[in-house]
Amino acid sequence: MRSTTSRSASAVLAALGLLAGATACSGGGSGDDADGGTYVFWDPYPQFDGDSDWVRLVERCGEEAGVTVDRAAFDTSDLTNRALLAAQQGDTPDVIVLDNPVVSTLAEAGVLTPTDELGLDVSGISENLLAAGQLEDATYGVPIGANTLALYYNVAVLADAGVDPASVTDWESLNDALQAVTEAGNRGITFSAIGTEEGSFQFLPWFWGAGADLRALDSPEAVGAVSQWKEWLDLGYAPNSVINNTQTTSWQEFATGEYAFAVNGAWQLANADASGIDYGVIPIPAASGGPAVAPTGGEFVTAPVQSDPARYEVTTAIVECLTSGENLLTTDATLSYVAPTEALQDQQVADDEALAPWVEAARSARGRTSDDLGTDYPVISEQLWTAVQNVLSGAQSPQEAMEAAQQAATTGLAD
Repeated sequence: MRSTTSRSASAVLAALGLLAGATACSGGGSGDDADGGTYVFWDPYPQFDGDSDWVRLVERCGEEAGVTVDRAAFDTSDLTNRALLAAQQGDTPDVIVLDNPVVSTLAEAGVLTPTDELGLDVSGISENLLAAGQLEDATYGVPIGANTLALYYNVAVLADAGVDPASVTDWESLNDALQAVTEAGNRGITFSAIGTEEGSFQFLPWFWGAGADLRALDSPEAVGAVSQWKEWLDLGYAPNSVINNTQTTSWQEFATGEYAFAVNGAWQLANADASGIDYGVIPIPAASGGPAVAPTGGEFVTAPVQSDPARYEVTTAIVECLTSGENLLTTDATLSYVAPTEALQDQQVADDEALAPWVEAARSARGRTSDDLGTDYPVISEQLWTAVQNVLSGAQSPQEAMEAAQQAATTGLAD
């Protein structure tokens, strides 16, 4: 059992800061060290109050385990920073629901308990979704659900241009569709390329879809991916506003009804329904065809290291309750998440056929910290979004920007 951190506080806090605000997930809270019949629970859902189904579930899971749950909620960046500080002070909560890319960061810092030590069975979880919570062959939590990116499309705009959305299966056919749309007098595609983790999150389907690797930012495939985005701006297929767009402002552009496509996530489904737009969803295509690999968002239910290991039995019971099949279906419907097991995903599609493209996207998705990137990812991601910004603004050519990004990432990881 690890009880001390393996990295400096400043290094881990820096990594957490780079990852903050990547997706539509928001995060958690703090509380006093738990003792007796009270277990402290932090989550990243401040939008849910005591009358919500989520909080009632958390409380019920505590009751079934024979304890009272003291729940608090904060924004994601605040939650993860508090988690590290609490660990340094020996005052960690019993359960934390964490945004998936920070799981490996806190695991490397010695903050989290592996699932095998807790006796948690994760064998039924989809491997690609579970990978976001793994580090060096150990798993540090159970995913509560996942979201990812796809292409929303405006049915009327595509019909006006004579474009069948089913024809968009690779970059060539997408570019043909964008040309037809703009020639018909409408607008092409909007996305978020802001200089934060949010920008990297949106770029990764195109980066991975080109066959690029995060450990080789200067590869021909990586240069080709950012060149594609730059070409869209140069041809007028995408607006210059994407350089500063968040995923929220990008969605607001699509909601005007002027755009054919928007890169966005499942968390926009309620907004899409409320917009009055006749819309559809297709997977983001890879360069040569088929669905691109997209990054996963979503959270893991984790158990921080405790000085008293006797607490883990109740902690495990709470985690198992929260991540049971029936409870996951209810929670994932509330959060617009894809469930973390194939059986539950099939049930979601059976209940709502509109979720089919999201399930397809999630099944080919990848955690940003997967492939043992772990805490290297924040360093690489910062250089990736910086390169994208430099290319789209015209400050550097795609080749220059990606070469500079790789050099900076190599230097940063060596420090």
